Amino acid sequence: MIIQSIIPKDNYILHIIDENNQSGLFDVAPYLNSEVFSQLKEQDNFKRIYNGKYYIEWDCGADLSADTIEARWKKS
Repeated sequence: MIIQSIIPKDNYILHIIDENNQSGLFDVAPYLNSEVFSQLKEQDNFKRIYNGKYYIEWDCGADLSADTIEARWKKS
C-alpha cells in the first residue's frame, strides 16, 4: 500500500486514500494508551501528521506503517 493522502478526523480517526484511490478509515484510539502514542490524545498533536507514503508519522515520533494501516482499516 502506498498512502496518497491522510485527513485527520475527530475521535482519532484517519481518513486515508491509497494509490488505487481506495479510501477508508483507520482508528488510532486503540494505540493511545501506549507511551509513544499518548501525546496524540491532544488533538493539536494528532492533527500534525506527516505522510511518508509507506508510513505515517507524527511530530512526537509515533508512527504507523502502511502494512499496519492496510491490515486494520475499514474501507469506504
